Amino acid sequence: MTDYTTADTRYIIPGLRGLYAALSPLTVLYMRLIAGIAFMAHGWPKINAPMDAVGMVEGLGFQPGWFWAPLLAATEFFGGLLLAVGLLTRPAALATSIVLCVTTYFHWVAQAQGYAGAEKSLLWLAITLYFVAHGGGRFSADRAIGRQF
Repeated sequence: MTDYTTADTRYIIPGLRGLYAALSPLTVLYMRLIAGIAFMAHGWPKINAPMDAVGMVEGLGFQPGWFWAPLLAATEFFGGLLLAVGLLTRPAALATSIVLCVTTYFHWVAQAQGYAGAEKSLLWLAITLYFVAHGGGRFSADRAIGRQF
């Protein structure tokens, strides 16, 4: 798990070193919470009615839909929950990243919306990939238990 420190950085205004050091873990926590909650919000309707998404996932080429639709629901909701808590952060972030790769393809290619249609998915993908690479940060359950994936 990477905790970014300001010890090895030469700042134009050195007095800001302490502020940046204090804000760094809080911004990682904020980003992880917002990403996790957003995934949970998107996954909640699918968890309540996972078979309602069968047609959508089959339309994307994922056959059989009865298998992929509940998997999508679980990935969005429970992956978001794990991300928000910071437990098994890297696998949760990887799973949600895969979903975001599919949504990027769907908007950019399948719906021919190009970058403009895929922009939100690409931004969320950047966030989830950050957590794949760096883990949950200082204020995560992974850190609290002293273990990470």
